[in-house]
Amino acid sequence: MTLSNLGIFHTIIGLAAIIAALVSFVKYGKINLAKLTGKIYFYGTLVTSLTALGISKHGGFNPGHAFSILIVILISVAYLLYWRKKGNTRARYFENFCLSFSFFLSWVPTVNETFTRVPVGHPLAKDIKDPVIANTLLILLLLFIGGTVYQIIKQMKINKATSM
Repeated sequence: MTLSNLGIFHTIIGLAAIIAALVSFVKYGKINLAKLTGKIYFYGTLVTSLTALGISKHGGFNPGHAFSILIVILISVAYLLYWRKKGNTRARYFENFCLSFSFFLSWVPTVNETFTRVPVGHPLAKDIKDPVIANTLLILLLLFIGGTVYQIIKQMKINKATSM
């Protein structure tokens, strides 16, 4: 199955957003909207989610579209918290969670689409019900949970240092 021009654009922007998020996680322990990587993630994810609404392998509204809408809501809430609640240390927990959860949710259609297309001619998975997809998403869920716990602990330390 080939990609449309919109699909190619969507994929390139999506890859840039994923790379930016990973770099931000490594450098800052979170997707940091104050840094270039966080801004690339935010805008890249916004564009990717919106372009996903124009893509449909099966026709009509599907779960991937619902994920896109939820991701737009999550990153928008995170951005509003970042922008409007700069001095509020409690808001950072919700901001971090929204961005991390949006990142995790982005992987659900990404894994499904990639594993059912690559390698071309002999994809890793036949369909969304394939165990390789479920196992990969389980690993990503565990990483998300572990990362969330790490971010909470790190934010607690930051908040404690800020309040002194």
